Amino acid sequence: MAAVQGHLSNGADGPDGTDAGGDDTPPAFRHAVTALRGVRVRPEVELDPTPPPRRLAPYSYALEAVVTGASGDDEELAEGRLILLHDPAGHDAWRGTFRLVTLVHADLEPEIAADPLLPEVCWSWLTGALEARGLPYGEPSGTVTRASSHYFGAMGEREPSTKIEIRASWTPSDHPPPEPARSGPRRREPAGEGAAERLVVPDTAGHLAAWCDLLCQIAGLPPAGATEAGVVSLPQRRGPQAR
Repeated sequence: MAAVQGHLSNGADGPDGTDAGGDDTPPAFRHAVTALRGVRVRPEVELDPTPPPRRLAPYSYALEAVVTGASGDDEELAEGRLILLHDPAGHDAWRGTFRLVTLVHADLEPEIAADPLLPEVCWSWLTGALEARGLPYGEPSGTVTRASSHYFGAMGEREPSTKIEIRASWTPSDHPPPEPARSGPRRREPAGEGAAERLVVPDTAGHLAAWCDLLCQIAGLPPAGATEAGVVSLPQRRGPQAR
């Protein structure tokens, strides 16, 4: 497993969205991004930085992921993008200062694509992944789209295909980050203007891990570790994904 690196946007970055090291970036946002960069993911998940959008919030950070098959298999089973947004002033629609936005999609087998309950099931995978890791969240919103393609003319020999797409956003609940372990007796912090600021940030590492769980589930991979009862994933596709 590899730790994540990424792009940070605070309005003063270079054209590729990389961090320019501006001192005006809020400490809470830097803490949230640092936690994301330390997450280690399953070997089937390839997680890479991508330039974040600049108009959705004053501060943003983005990652993109591809889920592949077993070791040595380069077939892409699912892919997605996760964006962390931050507005220190808060946002009425978010009901918070942080927001996570995602786009996930994967190709489906015809028999799975025909299931009328597929959109509801896919949405429950998102909320279930967050709840399974005990992550508090609010204001979830999104769509699940099932799109079928039929090919004609010079492409008529290709089999029909169906893609599922999840577009969603939610507000991760804020909580104080854990304090570092102390070897000696705890020293009382001074009060007043010289006191250290107590950051309040969401568990972005946990939310990224849950998002990777969703990607693996929609890709048809079994849960990491021992088989978990009651967890159903989409069957892996039989053929390579058309690009």
